[in-house]
Amino acid sequence: MSFEANFPYIVCMLLVSIGLYCILCKKNLIKIILGFIILSDGVNLFFIALGYKAHGIPPILHEETFQHGLEYFYRAAVDPLPQAFVLTAIVISMGVVTAALALAVKIYQLYGTLETTKIRRLKH
Repeated sequence: MSFEANFPYIVCMLLVSIGLYCILCKKNLIKIILGFIILSDGVNLFFIALGYKAHGIPPILHEETFQHGLEYFYRAAVDPLPQAFVLTAIVISMGVVTAALALAVKIYQLYGTLETTKIRRLKH
């Protein structure tokens, strides 16, 4: 396999690594939330890359499909299942991000900071 074929997977690993770094090492809640967004984008790109076929055709049945036969359609069509999963995952992750940002705003209003170490000390 060439570099072009592996490029989406390399980008996925890079995005997941950056996201995990932000989630695990950063102390600011906004940076942690941004890390979650980057991580979910990396996972979504991975699912899309799994369903990709070079020179694939859309997975839509029409008259031209039956001229070549269903075997050709099955071999040439892009897998629609990862696309459906990614659309669902995008909606769910945006809901989670919205809730996390609302919590961050409330935490800032209560404690006056978004640094997790300071919030832990102020809590007691």
